[in-house]
Amino acid sequence: MKFNGAMKTLVLTALALTAFAANSVLTRMALGDGLISAAGFTGVRLIAGAITLFLLVKLFSRKKPAHEQAAVSSGASWSAAMALFIYAATFSFAYISLDTATGALVLFGTVQLTILIVSAYQGEKLTIGEMVGAMTAFVGFANLVWPALSTPSLVGFVLMAVAGVAWGFYTLIGRGSQNPLSDTAQNFMRTLPFTGLLLLIYMADIKAEQKGIILAILSGAVASGVGYTIWYAALRGLTATLAGVSQLLVPFIAALGGILFVGEFISLRLFVSGMLILGGIAQVIIAKYYANKRA
Repeated sequence: MKFNGAMKTLVLTALALTAFAANSVLTRMALGDGLISAAGFTGVRLIAGAITLFLLVKLFSRKKPAHEQAAVSSGASWSAAMALFIYAATFSFAYISLDTATGALVLFGTVQLTILIVSAYQGEKLTIGEMVGAMTAFVGFANLVWPALSTPSLVGFVLMAVAGVAWGFYTLIGRGSQNPLSDTAQNFMRTLPFTGLLLLIYMADIKAEQKGIILAILSGAVASGVGYTIWYAALRGLTATLAGVSQLLVPFIAALGGILFVGEFISLRLFVSGMLILGGIAQVIIAKYYANKRA
């Protein structure tokens, strides 16, 4: 049973991280090519996610017994919705002035740091093995994105750092989710008032080409809506530390996508980085296992 639970968590985590990688690519394609404004992308993304999840909740709720439909939602709240909105908005505006690699380094570095600090504050003690594993994974992550880094703009850096903090909190809140689909749907729907205000403020500057709108819809409905639901489901089997460290795999997964679908080659840097990230994650898992065994 424990093995089956671990495998389920592994599969869900892999799917969620793949969705995160797709999200970064879709966002960069839309904003980097000027196909849609940052406010427009954020608005379409969150609205598309809310509509998709609302329909999925309606579809699946018909197949559940009444007592399951009434289950308490512990991962849905206005604080989670605010964290989700802040992440989505600052993420979009940051990518106007940041390249993909720099944005990834700032975002996931901040996410990991936020989760580690908050977890430590809440009393989740890290073993030396877990700290070594986290640092090893981050070294591999930095090695992967370093060659493509450019000097970030101050505004872009700050916005992406804020996005990382917000996503870190959204992840931590999601660890208590008992109904990932319902919780994620409620969180997306609660972002709509903030989304409406954002679109109202930037109404004069909003522009959108058809391709940009399509990319935003894909980002919101699939990579965000469905992807974040899967992430909330995966979080039930992850420690806070592992949830933070595992997200360092996202640029590596994106690179693998380039190899599989674009015909890019496996470089020595990609191989070494991948081994460091995977090795660091494995170290965190093993260290936690033996820490629990000794407890």
